[in-house]
Amino acid sequence: MKYKAVLFDMDGTVLDTLTDLYDSVNHSLRHFGLPPASRETVRAGLGSGAEHLLRCCMPGQPEETLRAVLAHYLPWYDAHCRIETRPYEGVLPLMERLRAQGVRLAIISNKPDPAVQELAEAFFPGLLETAVGESAAVRRKPDPDAVLAAAARMGLPARACVYVGDSEVDLETARRAGMDCISVAWGFRDEDQLLAAGAAHVAHDCAELETLL
Repeated sequence: MKYKAVLFDMDGTVLDTLTDLYDSVNHSLRHFGLPPASRETVRAGLGSGAEHLLRCCMPGQPEETLRAVLAHYLPWYDAHCRIETRPYEGVLPLMERLRAQGVRLAIISNKPDPAVQELAEAFFPGLLETAVGESAAVRRKPDPDAVLAAAARMGLPARACVYVGDSEVDLETARRAGMDCISVAWGFRDEDQLLAAGAAHVAHDCAELETLL
């Protein structure tokens, strides 16, 4: 394998988080008497952080309402982020095989860093060298802060890493970081959307992802 490390996006790539996100968004909207968002609206809004997600799910609402909903949503989701969330089929065995080959692994997310650390430890114990979420020091994707921070923590140049993600945001993140990118079609964007965003390699399951790696 030509890469020394694989950096995985979290939501839609290694973890199926959609149901917990959908439930948390709609709990927060109901709390403020706002109409619910559809599952597809939530799916389409994922990838650029919680504020962007809520903007997509409550169009036309004033900024002060958005801020109030966001302040309610963030702690609620943190407390309810592991109810239905599960690794996608084949992800754990793939990670185990990569580790056995000496490949170093990390997870990157636009979630707040505390939630990223909790989910990484809960679902991937002993498999990851590091996990990086949004924080005061790490801007959200597509800014390359998170992937570059993960590479730096492992003492690797960006070109020694490959980024695996499920969205146009991940493709742009990898481009800005100077990393190769492999897209997966089982997450929050379909293959046509990924190809339209410039994906050069698309995996349809973990076996195909392993071959591409």
